[in-house]
Amino acid sequence: MIREAMLYERLDDGKVQCKLCSHRCRISLGKRGFCAVRENRNGILYTLNYNVVSSEALDPIEKKPLFHFYPGSLVYSLGTIGCNFRCRHCQNWTISQIDIDQASAIEMSAERAVQKALASGARSIAWTYNEPTIWFEYTYDCARLAKEAGLGTVYVTNGYITREGLELIAPYLDAFRVDIKAFTDEFYREITGAKLTPVLESAKFARKLGIHVEVVNLIIPTLNDSPDEIREMSVWIRDNLGADTPVHFTRFHPYYKLQDISSTPLVTLEKAYEIAKEEGLKYVYLGNVPGTEYENTFCPQCGELLIKRGMFSIELDKVSDRHACPRCGEHISIISGQ
Repeated sequence: MIREAMLYERLDDGKVQCKLCSHRCRISLGKRGFCAVRENRNGILYTLNYNVVSSEALDPIEKKPLFHFYPGSLVYSLGTIGCNFRCRHCQNWTISQIDIDQASAIEMSAERAVQKALASGARSIAWTYNEPTIWFEYTYDCARLAKEAGLGTVYVTNGYITREGLELIAPYLDAFRVDIKAFTDEFYREITGAKLTPVLESAKFARKLGIHVEVVNLIIPTLNDSPDEIREMSVWIRDNLGADTPVHFTRFHPYYKLQDISSTPLVTLEKAYEIAKEEGLKYVYLGNVPGTEYENTFCPQCGELLIKRGMFSIELDKVSDRHACPRCGEHISIISGQ
């Protein structure tokens, strides 16, 4: 469905400026923004993918990954077409980088999406697989209905949403699972086609607005794996998002346009874990390395095993109803699914 967009300004000569993501595209008549799904028609900005669903699934919440938001629950997940990044290693490039005019997808109303989420037994609904910001109008409508129905709401995002966009959806958004893909502008410019600072600013603002934030950093050998960079990012997260922010360092595998780079060695991930813990981050995890203890939650005070995970499932959960460690009483920053 094509619908007039939210968050844009009309300019001279029929141009419009989109204010949804931090590219803030100025779009001429008949042209589309960087995301390729927002088009200027006669001086009006339209979203071309309002209710266009390319992907849907019922996932464990740990697959997002979200470890401190409704642990052990299911999340109904939806994705669309397009993206405002051009990541050279995108795992979902067949939906994020395809032209919407050539896409294979279905239309699903916001009401139907929430109905399906409820019927599935999910505790929450997530917009994921590609960047949720680019079908903001649909996610906004869904999120309002989802909150009325008692569902949690999740953005799995690259963090390029503007302050205006985030502030608008914040009353209806519970979790902001954000990628900080690297901690250098060079990486963002060359690998994603974007900039670092807007991502950091949106993560800070989400936290300020009271949205639950978890960070993912995919470590790619030779591109963003230096110990100094990981330390700098860990310090920034501690000082700006809080030491209790869950951080997931995940393993890269060759994909899309970065097939000439090998998978991340486990020792590199373990070093990142050590650095983050040294800098005071309380909840640090390693992803894409099943069978290790790095996906478990430990008490940051006494080291007690609190949540044991295996293949996106919860095998043991000892966190009390008061969100406290049963051994030492330390407060554990987890949002319960109950």
